[in-house]
Order: sequence, then C-alpha cells, then structure tokens
Amino acid sequence: MKKESSIKILMADDDADDRLFAQEAFMEGKLVDSLDFVENGIELIAYLRKEGKYKNALTPDIVLLDINMPKMNGLEALKIIKNDSQLKQIPVIMLTTSSADTDITYAYNNGSNSYISKPVTFSDLVNTLTYLAKYWFKIVSLPHNEKV
Repeated sequence: MKKESSIKILMADDDADDRLFAQEAFMEGKLVDSLDFVENGIELIAYLRKEGKYKNALTPDIVLLDINMPKMNGLEALKIIKNDSQLKQIPVIMLTTSSADTDITYAYNNGSNSYISKPVTFSDLVNTLTYLAKYWFKIVSLPHNEKV
C-alpha cells in the first residue's frame, strides 16, 4: 500500500475549470503529493511515454481521464494505454461528464479500471475524489511504477 506522501496522479482534461476544481478538491482533502495535468490524449500518451517536454515526468500511480478532449479523446487514449505493455498496468479512471452507456461499455471493454461521472457541485467533487483516493491509495495494492 502506498503512503499518502508519495501519491502521484495525472489528470487528462481539456477543461480549465475542471482541472482547477480537481486541484482544489485534492488540496482540500490533502489527498495527493503530486498532481499533473495534460489537456488531450496526445499529451497524455507523450507524458506517460516520457517523450519530448515530458522526458522527466514522474510515472503516475493513476490516471484520471476525461473522454471529451481535442486532438485525441479519452477513449482513444485509453485504448492506446491498455494496449501498451509498458503502460497497461497504470490504473486509468474515467472521470468524465459522459454518462452514455456506449462510453461506459467502451471504457470497460478497453481496460478502464473505473468509470465515474463528474459530480456537478464542488462539494460532491471533493467527496468523490476523497473516496477515490481512499480506495486507490489506502485499500488497493498498486504496482510500483519505478520505470515505465
């Protein structure tokens, strides 16, 4: 089980407000040590593969992934991650506004570890992210991602 001081999350979301709210929610709950952001699936894959400007990026313990993003959406990025032998062990949690059955089914069929519809209020977001962090970092055993 990971200690809270070493928790690293990467969030892929193109909405600046959603990124800010997530950052504030994680800070309010003192839930993570490191929270990084990318704005689309192309940046996400580059970050995880440590390419270009992300060559020194820390491998995240989990990825929070929005579906509706430009350049490469979250479902396309999920499929790439889960088909890459170097990345597939990283838990990917869909955190998105979509509640479409087709998106949920596609996400799980392509390796998503969880699917969460974004809460509407900030307090609900704080609660959701608190539960998420407790589950993934206090209950679940995660692979140790030294080198990916």
